[in-house]
Amino acid sequence: MSPLVLSLVIACASALIGMPPAIALGWVLARRTFRGKTLLSALVLAPLVLPPVVTGLLLLRLLGRRGAFGPVLEGIGVSVPFTTLGAVIAALVVGLPLYVIAARTAFEGVDPRLEEVASTLGASPLRVLTRITLPLAWPGLLAGAVLAFARALGEFGATAVLAGDVPGETRTIALAVYAALEAPRGEPDALRLSLLSVGLSVLALVFHELLLARHVRRAGRRA
Repeated sequence: MSPLVLSLVIACASALIGMPPAIALGWVLARRTFRGKTLLSALVLAPLVLPPVVTGLLLLRLLGRRGAFGPVLEGIGVSVPFTTLGAVIAALVVGLPLYVIAARTAFEGVDPRLEEVASTLGASPLRVLTRITLPLAWPGLLAGAVLAFARALGEFGATAVLAGDVPGETRTIALAVYAALEAPRGEPDALRLSLLSVGLSVLALVFHELLLARHVRRAGRRA
């Protein structure tokens, strides 16, 4: 696949796979108080402050053939390093914190009194979540997915360490730009790919802002 198509596939896959854990973690952090909540939040957000290369190295130590889970993965026929799966995992890990932050903010924007009223009327917790909380929070949740997608498009460091630079399999736009700069007379290709990357990222961020604005307007009307 071309770097453009591969980047879109990886970004979409990481955003979709990250949706369930991001929504679950966002809801837990927004609605629950428990011992260890601060530690959980710190662990979830750690990839935001860690250098992406360090994140990639930690993932390699966990998922590589000689890593902690390497033998188990190899036993079921799954290979992570230098594969498209590895690129998806790297993009997922670096984008998940942004997704969780957006989900937490979206849930915190839902008036808990609405949930309490539904509970007093006999609605089960699952029904309250699916009929009240999620419908009211969905613009913010979708905005988080778009933000994670945009972050995955620009991922470089963790992908380079865990998935490498394999043309057609792990060479995303970011890696293709770096490869073009390393090649003789490759600067025009690097510039062309860079402009394409900027255009995709801006479009994703514009969509994110539109969704976020809609969420804010809906929260203002409910208030």
